Amino acid sequence: MLVADFDFDLPPALIADRPAVPREAARLLHYTPKGIDPKEWVVRDLPLLLQPNDLLIFNDTKVIPAKLYGCRRRGPAEVRIEALLLKSEGRRRWTAMAKPARRLKIGDHIRFDGDIDAEMIDRAGERLVLAFDRDDAELLAALEKVGAMPLPPYITARRAADERDRLDYQTVFAEKLGAVAAPTAGLHFTPELVRRLKGIGVGLARVTLHVGAGTFVPVKADRIEEHRMHAEWGEVSPATVEAIRAAKAAGGRIIAVGTTSLRLLETAARTGEVQPFRGETDIFITPGFNFHVADGLITNFHLPKSTLVMLVAAFVGVEAQRAIYRHAVEKGFRFYSYGDTSLLLR
Repeated sequence: MLVADFDFDLPPALIADRPAVPREAARLLHYTPKGIDPKEWVVRDLPLLLQPNDLLIFNDTKVIPAKLYGCRRRGPAEVRIEALLLKSEGRRRWTAMAKPARRLKIGDHIRFDGDIDAEMIDRAGERLVLAFDRDDAELLAALEKVGAMPLPPYITARRAADERDRLDYQTVFAEKLGAVAAPTAGLHFTPELVRRLKGIGVGLARVTLHVGAGTFVPVKADRIEEHRMHAEWGEVSPATVEAIRAAKAAGGRIIAVGTTSLRLLETAARTGEVQPFRGETDIFITPGFNFHVADGLITNFHLPKSTLVMLVAAFVGVEAQRAIYRHAVEKGFRFYSYGDTSLLLR
C-alpha cells in the first residue's frame, strides 16, 4: 500500500495542546465490528463498556524530562543549543538529537542549564553522541530539576513545555524511567477510574516499552513496506503473560491501552502465543497483520500518514479506520497526544 493511502485532512483547530480536565473527561469514540457507536461517551464511561474478566494492559514507562537548553562554547563565540537526550549508552554517554545540529562539531563543548557539561564525541546521521560530566544517576537527578518534558513537535510549535506538563505528560502508571515520549492513551486514566474498573472485575496488567523519539519521525517512503521502524526497548513479564492467559481462559478480552502496549504484546506473541519478552522491538504493524493477543485497543487519534494510523487500519480494517477518522473530524474530536481517545474492538 501507499503511504498516501493513510492521509486525511485535519483542521489545525482539532490539535490539542492541553489535556482534558479532569483527565477522564476526554471524549471516547466507541467502535465495534458493528460500526461506530453513535452514542457520546467519555473516558469515565469505560466501566459501562468493558466486562468482568476483561484485562487492560498498560505501559508503565516513565517519561524523562529529557530536553536540555544550553550554549556551545568554541572560542569567543556562543551558539544556543537545544538537545533531546534519547538513550544512555553507558560510560556517561548518551545519544541525542540537537538543534541546530549543523552548528556542532566533534570536540565541541556544551554548557547546559544546571551547570551540566557535555562534549560531542560522535555523529551518526541526525543523531549525536554526547559525553557528560556525570554518571547516569546524577544526570537523571539533574534533569528532574532543569530538564523540560519532551513534548511532540506539533505542541512545541505552539508553546513551550511548562511545569503543568511535568504532571500532564505522565500516566498514573509511570514507574520505569526511560521514555522520551508518553504512552498517551494511558494519560486519560485516574486512580478513581482504575478503582471503578477493578470494582466491576476488570483486570489490570503492565508491560514496559520505553517510547523513543522515532515515534515522531515522519514516514518518508512512498510505499509502507519501504519504511523501517525505530527500535525501542520493552519487557513483557511472566506475571503479565499469566494474567493474559488467565483472562482469555475466563472468556475475557485483552485490551491494549495504547499502540505501544499493542506493539509490545504482538512482539511477544510472534510465534502465535504470548511469551515473556525482554529486548528491543522494531515491529511494524500494517494492514494484513495477524494479531495473536489483543482483542481491543484504546488509542488516541494520530497524525496523517503515520505508522500509528497504519496500525489502527491493521487492527480494524482500512475502510473502518477511514470511517473512524472521518467521524472524529466531523464530530470535532481532539487529536494527538493531549487529545481525545477511542475504544476499538475487533
